[in-house]
Amino acid sequence: MKHPILRGLLAMFAGVSLAAALVGSDYLANFKTGDPELKSTGSIAFGPQGILFVADQKAARIVAIATGDLVPASTGKRYEVSDIDAKVAASLGVSPDQIQVHDLAVNPISRNAWLSVSRGRGADAQPVILNVSAKGSVSLLEMDRVKFASVALPNAPEDKITGQGRRAKNKRLESITDMAYVNDQLIVAGLSNEEFASNLRAIPFPFKNVNSGASIEIYHGAHGKFETHSPVRTFTPFDFGQGDIHLVAAYTCTPLVTFPLSELKPKAHVMGRTIGEMGNRNRPLDMVVYSKEGSDYLLMANSARGVMKVETINFDSLPSIDSKVADTEGAPFDTIADWEGIEQLDLLDDAHALVVQKTESGGRNLVSLALP
Repeated sequence: MKHPILRGLLAMFAGVSLAAALVGSDYLANFKTGDPELKSTGSIAFGPQGILFVADQKAARIVAIATGDLVPASTGKRYEVSDIDAKVAASLGVSPDQIQVHDLAVNPISRNAWLSVSRGRGADAQPVILNVSAKGSVSLLEMDRVKFASVALPNAPEDKITGQGRRAKNKRLESITDMAYVNDQLIVAGLSNEEFASNLRAIPFPFKNVNSGASIEIYHGAHGKFETHSPVRTFTPFDFGQGDIHLVAAYTCTPLVTFPLSELKPKAHVMGRTIGEMGNRNRPLDMVVYSKEGSDYLLMANSARGVMKVETINFDSLPSIDSKVADTEGAPFDTIADWEGIEQLDLLDDAHALVVQKTESGGRNLVSLALP
């Protein structure tokens, strides 16, 4: 049985978002105008009516910003922007080595590219949100008078560095590792300050309050043990059929795990089902789902193992991995040989992805690629 993915819902969502923008909606009813005073920027994701969700990990909060980016895209919009890092750096008045691109999100209405960026490095880095047109023009989202709403996470890790040397880390910066909007909920992955630190939250939108989320446990075959302290690195919503929406998630070293969206209740403890071990010494960076020639696929970019293409037809019937594995096992995948250096990834339309791609010279391009 072929399981439909959320692509059709996303297309419908884009149309509903545009209609809401034109006739009025309560999504912006509780927004205020001013400066959200971001302390950091990380993951970003689009919701209805051109609203961009921004992860401010340093402050352990999520900010929803009305971008006003509501002009529908023309058909066949394509990107071929060379040296996007240099263009972004020039727009911010610094050299390319002084910017960090944290995430890419495509607005489903306009199909414009939005980037989450830090200007500078270390404690003095400044959070920036940028819009990039298909022609390569870079526009800074001025934050002094935007319409926004925000919610703070009630159980985020303390903002301090623990450990020493290579093990030193600030867990607050992993309070939000990825986000996605589905069914009037913002799904948020990250770490909490609780005993089982790995956390998934389903936050209703428009924001009214935010709960403590569900604690998450998985069996990591590459490590041969159960884990509750490693955060989801990237995930995507996926419909197993008849509206049975799951999250397909990946962790460092690289287990592929599914979670039923319906089980993400406050204070719940949810055991994920590991359906693939995609190889250790690797960090998953981004993933999307798409349809092509009658089949559905997951596309995942990685730090060390290239871009993987996984057919999704057996996701609900694959056996769970519950014992140690040597390298890869479970969900079969192909590595897309000519998609090298992909650091960020989002769907541009039904047939193309938009990527940030590192070149052999060390620069980065923003380009659209035909889905494999």
